[in-house]
Amino acid sequence: MFQGETAITVDDKGRLAIPTAYRELVTEACANRLVITYNPFESGCLWLFPHAEWERVRDQVNALPNVKAVHRALQMKLVGAAALVEPDSAGRVLLPASQRAAAGIEKKAVLLGMGNKFELWSEQAHLAKIRQTIGEDEISDDMTDLRL
Repeated sequence: MFQGETAITVDDKGRLAIPTAYRELVTEACANRLVITYNPFESGCLWLFPHAEWERVRDQVNALPNVKAVHRALQMKLVGAAALVEPDSAGRVLLPASQRAAAGIEKKAVLLGMGNKFELWSEQAHLAKIRQTIGEDEISDDMTDLRL
């Protein structure tokens, strides 16, 4: 559904404009309802899910037994921090200040379409991540069949 990389500017009020190329998709996929939460695996990044996709993810995460600390941490970072956002008439969404601060997202950010969700990266974290190469010793069995 979503793919591509877009440089984004976050305004002084903490809003970002959904790129025009995605606005129709966002409207169709989730009736303009997105959920923003932390990326629990990488710092400097927030996830934005279409509402229906978020409900599926939320239910899977909440189904994990919370007797394990790692499950509780995942539930806290994904479900506990989740915020429903709706684009305004100009296609802007307000990013929660606490999430912006935790991810280090200030004026400049990068929005990546990752299929079922968006990833919103701080500019610095994105540059650091994109500059890392995948080493031969990191290639998983699942990757060996790819024809890139």
